[in-house]
Amino acid sequence: MDFDNPKYREMFRHTASHVLAQAVTELFPEAKLAIGPAIATGFYYDFDVPEPFTPDDLKRIEKQMFKIVNKNLPLEHEVWSREKALDFFKENDQPYKIELIESLGNEEDISIYKQGDFIDLCKGPHLASTGEVKAVKLLSIAGAYWRGDEKKQMLQRIYGTAFPDKQSLKAELTRLEEAKKRDHRKLGTDLELFSFHDEIGPGLAVWHPKGAIIRNEIESFWRAEHYNADYDLVYTPHIGKAELWETSGHLDFYREGMYPAMNIDEHEYFVKPMNCPFHILIYKSKLRSYRELPIRWAELGTVYRYERSGALHGLLRVRGFTQDDAHIICAPDQMESEIDRVLDFCLDMLKVFGFEDLHVYISTRPEGKCVGKPERWEAAQKALQKVVEAKKIPFDIDKGGGAFYGPKIDIKIKDVLQREWQCSTIQLEFKLPERFGMTFIGEDVKEHQPYVIHRALLGAIERFFAVLLENCAGNFPLWLAPEQIRIVPIKDSHVEYGKEILKKLKKRNLRASLDETSRPMGAKIRQSRLEKIPYSVIIGDNEVENSCISVKLQNGKQFQDIYLNDFITQICNERDTRSLKNILLKNTDV
Repeated sequence: MDFDNPKYREMFRHTASHVLAQAVTELFPEAKLAIGPAIATGFYYDFDVPEPFTPDDLKRIEKQMFKIVNKNLPLEHEVWSREKALDFFKENDQPYKIELIESLGNEEDISIYKQGDFIDLCKGPHLASTGEVKAVKLLSIAGAYWRGDEKKQMLQRIYGTAFPDKQSLKAELTRLEEAKKRDHRKLGTDLELFSFHDEIGPGLAVWHPKGAIIRNEIESFWRAEHYNADYDLVYTPHIGKAELWETSGHLDFYREGMYPAMNIDEHEYFVKPMNCPFHILIYKSKLRSYRELPIRWAELGTVYRYERSGALHGLLRVRGFTQDDAHIICAPDQMESEIDRVLDFCLDMLKVFGFEDLHVYISTRPEGKCVGKPERWEAAQKALQKVVEAKKIPFDIDKGGGAFYGPKIDIKIKDVLQREWQCSTIQLEFKLPERFGMTFIGEDVKEHQPYVIHRALLGAIERFFAVLLENCAGNFPLWLAPEQIRIVPIKDSHVEYGKEILKKLKKRNLRASLDETSRPMGAKIRQSRLEKIPYSVIIGDNEVENSCISVKLQNGKQFQDIYLNDFITQICNERDTRSLKNILLKNTDV
């Protein structure tokens, strides 16, 4: 079978998770089994054990897994009655399996897989035998609440990965090692970009000066692009009365994701999980005509959503974040053209940051509570699909993945681990126009209901920043780098010339500094590289005598005898064009 085939790869790694579970139960007979699925990067299995696993335990478990693989045990599928399955797992003291069975329908038969003496509750499918799992590696241990509920038992989760051959596994482990170096949480600390503090609370980041510079550059670019795209910017409060969230439907459909109410002046207020209702009230502040449509309003609005503590992950999953939000209010016959326009805007914006390996999803009506008639959902989904197909963009259908208030296009970007993260979204909004009674006066002088398109291009600035940071490993392109140029005098006698250079660089709004410390030149250069500064300008006797500079790049490449004005011209061009790469510096005869 082809390991590149997603279905086969999932089956392969799911089998590896069963090998892991068998190894654990053989070494730790008291272990209670929870669940063990395949995931994008490998697999995991959750266990309830008296004492947390240790790194030494992982080595023992991995060794036991190889014994099971070498036994080449066949995986046999059986279908048991509900009663037989409950009796078996009660007899073997497996409460989590019992809970899973009891959550199934009373008439449903139970799917069981056996390998040797090991029996597990599982729908499958699996490989024919354990011997097919040729190369496996256990990676880490983490805590995980049963069924993701922090009120339930904390389990021990063992992560691993598996491949059909040792060479592929070795390549993956090399990639994972590189990924550790690029972890945005580590880089954020090392480069002094952002931090989290218990005194503030989990999932709430503070931005340090260097991180704030990068964020400001991203947001300034975002604002300029929106003005150029005929958007108007708005600002809205961070809290609103309960009545607002009742009208919008958030208290009915999204309350579990909101923070508890605050009682102020005998009114309940909630911090906002979304900006949408505020934009709608701006629209309703006066009577609107069809001549005003489409209206495009954008906001870098900070919102707050309750994420379970176990789901928090650096800047990728936080509780307070700034969303590059916008709402397009248009007439029904403008909807398709506006979606088309937004999709182009989104793809162009992501390309500036180097994101071109994208995955597009069209999300359909979710099961359970949602607003809008089914036929309206179907028509909207077809409209979204028509726009994507017209651009010949490959896409997948995310069945049931729509929000409760409308179908959407999601554009996901990949991080260094090839995990997909949703940043961009283009969403049709059924809820707000109806609930807020939005209207416009048409050409026929009658009231009509507009369409609302909710969209975010970068998504949460925090999440986008984290993925960007990992992808560039902290080596931001020049236009984003917190410090763009470090001037390194070799001796104290070269400092005065360094000050002249610094003055000229700052005059051109370049972010530069002068290293006046008494450290050796090599130490200064190493520090500049550690801080990921794109250009180190080195000045010694030759540079002072000939009124030139030498330049060293992050990759170690060095250029000598360059006229300062030529350097500044090239650097400003690199910055202003938002180049993703260093512009090639050519040696200049002096």
